[in-house]
Amino acid sequence: MLTVILNLAGGLVMLMIGGEGLVKGAVSTGLRFGLTPLAAGLTIVAFGTSAPELMVNLRAATLGQDGLAVGNVVGSNIANIGLILGVSVLVSPLKLDVRAVRNEVYIMAFSMLLLVLFLLDGRLERFEAMILVAGIIINIFINMRAARRARSVSHQKYRESVHGADLPAWKGLTLITVGLAMLVGGGFFFVKGAVQLAAALGASPALIGLTVVAIGTSLPELATSSIAAVRGYGDMAIGNVVGSNTFNVLAVLGLTALIMPLDRSAVSNIDLMVMLAFSLYMVRLMRLGVRIARWEGAVLLAAFCSYMAWLVA
Repeated sequence: MLTVILNLAGGLVMLMIGGEGLVKGAVSTGLRFGLTPLAAGLTIVAFGTSAPELMVNLRAATLGQDGLAVGNVVGSNIANIGLILGVSVLVSPLKLDVRAVRNEVYIMAFSMLLLVLFLLDGRLERFEAMILVAGIIINIFINMRAARRARSVSHQKYRESVHGADLPAWKGLTLITVGLAMLVGGGFFFVKGAVQLAAALGASPALIGLTVVAIGTSLPELATSSIAAVRGYGDMAIGNVVGSNTFNVLAVLGLTALIMPLDRSAVSNIDLMVMLAFSLYMVRLMRLGVRIARWEGAVLLAAFCSYMAWLVA
């Protein structure tokens, strides 16, 4: 069991350090292009903080742990809304530009619905993965075009936001390179520990993916969104959650299944419906107004804790 703990802890530390380095390097690059806080949250920050999920999934797929790969994405998406957004709102109620965020929330919800439909037959095939990957390419293109139109408005606001480091170009590239290397190594050890833990507890890899792995790989999102909320950047906090979830479905699972088609394994219809229900709750929040109150964060967190309790019961 000591080896399991060392693999999990060591892998998670490497994922956290690698994710932080990648985000800082990418954010510094984003500053040079004058991205808005929302565009940064939806693209650079969201994709950077989702890099652990991608590395974990690619490693799990090569080991034939399909349930772990699918469970990681489904569980991470649930954790991003229930845990990350819930905690962020409890820390500080979020004010946001609903008109700017609403369409992205709809895209996130649609991508989750698409994933559920693809997994109804129990398998994610390559042609379905191609549709998902095409979706993330289109989404990135749309967001970057929108960012270019709005870049003059909020360059300074972004500069002062979560990571706030306007680094020299060489430092940014170094952080990106080192961050990616740490993510690859961290993904290797974390998946190895997760598989060992599943064997030791007699649990399915899918269950470990929905719980331990999902929460562990969502920690970068938790740190980023919580800090953004405290500093009053609701757009970035929401953008990080929404962008990460969209990236998890379209890019993480899409790229993984493109390399190797995935079986749903022990990820149940209930797990998929819970993921979809959380996304629909976010759609509801976007339709209600420009502020997400603490009690709404408490509802999200309570729902997430209830789901976790049901999983391990």
